[in-house]
Amino acid sequence: MTDGPVLVLSGDFDVRSTLEVRSAIYDHLEDHDQDVVLDLTDVDTVDLTALRVLAVATRRASRDGHHLTLRGCGPTVRRMLHLSRLRGLVELEREAATA
Repeated sequence: MTDGPVLVLSGDFDVRSTLEVRSAIYDHLEDHDQDVVLDLTDVDTVDLTALRVLAVATRRASRDGHHLTLRGCGPTVRRMLHLSRLRGLVELEREAATA
C-alpha cells in the first residue's frame, strides 16, 4: 500500500513477496522525485532474501540521489538486520525519544 512517499508493508516479508515489493520500490523511485520511506511497522516476519532486496534498493536509491528509509522496524526486523550484517547498508528512521 502506498501513502504518498511512504510504502506500507504488512504481514510476512519473505522470498514470496520480494518481487512485488522490489517492483513497488523501484516504480515509486521512478515515478516520484522524492525520497521513499518503507513502513515495516506491521511486518510480522522477514527473511534474508527480503533484507537483501532492501539493501540493493537502498543502494539504487542513493545512486539516483534519493534515500530509502526504513520506518517502524520492530525487534524481529532489527534482529535479522543485525544477524545478516545488513544493518550498515540500510537507513533506519530515528525514533522519537519518549519522556
